[in-house]
Amino acid sequence: MGVPELTRRSRKWYSPLISRQARWSTGFVVAGLFGLWLASTTATAQEAEVTAAAATVAEAAAEVAEEAPSYITQATGDELWFLLAGALVMLMQAGFALVETGLTRAKNAVNVCTKNVIDFSLGALLYWAVGYGLMYGGGGNAFIGLPTEGDWYQFMPSFVEGGQLGYDASEWFFQMVFCATAATIVSGAMAERTKLIGYISATVIITAFIYPISAGWGWRGDGWAAAWGVRDFAGSNIVHACGAWCALAGAIMVGPRLGKFNKDGSANAIPGHNITFATLGMFILWFGWYGFNCGSVLAQANGIAFVAVTTTLSAAGGALAALITSWAVWGKPDLTMGLNGGLAGLVGITAGCGSVAPWAAIVIGLLAGVIVFFSVIGMEKILKVDDPVGAISVHGVCGAWGTIAVGLFADPLIDGTETVHGLLLGGGAAQLIKQVAFVGATFVFAFGTSLAVFALVKATIGLRVSDHEQVEGLDLGEHDLAAYPDFQPTNIKSYHLREA
Repeated sequence: MGVPELTRRSRKWYSPLISRQARWSTGFVVAGLFGLWLASTTATAQEAEVTAAAATVAEAAAEVAEEAPSYITQATGDELWFLLAGALVMLMQAGFALVETGLTRAKNAVNVCTKNVIDFSLGALLYWAVGYGLMYGGGGNAFIGLPTEGDWYQFMPSFVEGGQLGYDASEWFFQMVFCATAATIVSGAMAERTKLIGYISATVIITAFIYPISAGWGWRGDGWAAAWGVRDFAGSNIVHACGAWCALAGAIMVGPRLGKFNKDGSANAIPGHNITFATLGMFILWFGWYGFNCGSVLAQANGIAFVAVTTTLSAAGGALAALITSWAVWGKPDLTMGLNGGLAGLVGITAGCGSVAPWAAIVIGLLAGVIVFFSVIGMEKILKVDDPVGAISVHGVCGAWGTIAVGLFADPLIDGTETVHGLLLGGGAAQLIKQVAFVGATFVFAFGTSLAVFALVKATIGLRVSDHEQVEGLDLGEHDLAAYPDFQPTNIKSYHLREA
């Protein structure tokens, strides 16, 4: 049977194509083999170059390792820890701003935040210019420090003296943020009715003179309290109570907010406008407190973690105790009391965080939470002092309690000295007497001098805004701004001028 014509035509048509495909395939195979050979040759050359470069780097690293120490020196570690802890304490300024803003009314939010900015800024400048020398200068006496020639602690220090540039500067930074903290406490207690210029005038005296002088008593080596054996590890009394007694004087001199007290002396509640802000602020403060207390170890040392433990336990105890107490007394747990209870626990443990056992830290915090609850009520109902955020109770009353508690619970094995021994642990009343005397001396000095300062400011440039400004809000009267312009009916002159 013959082959169909179509098939024969197909064979004739495909024969040349098959021949051409074979030639192309052979060419592709040859080209591919050549490419593989070239790639392998190039890769081998590159591997040789990389190996040589790696050997060079390894030799350089070995040379550097031989020259450099295999660990951070103690001095470098101390400097880094000072800076980190100081930065944490600086973050507390944000916490203070949120707590104070949240616990006051929306119409005064700009004013509260402005004072917090001024507190820190003035605190930094004045502590550098004057405070550092007054607090630590070795040329004074047991009651006040003064710089001497060649001393590290000078007015307007250059940090060149002594040849330890890093450590001196980091120590100043750490101590400066403490000074700013003391000043900020005053802001909350005097909120919503204080003239800004009057407040600034008093803050200058507090940050430049009152705090540095009283702090030197307990933290300068030849200060009378330090030499006597008083223990205030991180400043329950030195920082917090000192600031609170200044705040008490200011709150008394400026008077209560409009509408706070009735004619019969009963107090009206003036709720804050943002409890969420206040809660966030409390947690920021708690976080920053690890810099406050752990940083006061003043070195990269093993005791840092232990201080963090006692700080945490006391704060937790304070928050729960205040919540439970408000629940028992009022029938409902009050969050604002819980927030202040947590802060009270932090303030309370600050003096003894490096001297008491964990169980004692819990006791100190629990009692601080109960104390702050009744103190806040007592300030209003008994003393008739208007403290919008409870700063005097948290920092003053609980700062005093925490300082005294060292005389009750201090363990010499933890503190590291045989002399600091609490009454309840068999140490007798000697340490307790010292702690109580230090609390009393700080109150007399801080309250007395600041009362005179606020009285002078009140008699000269004025301390209190008008009733009209209080009703309208200090944001408009003092700043011509509004924190929430989209939600508040305002008549902001500067806004209209900008539009014009």
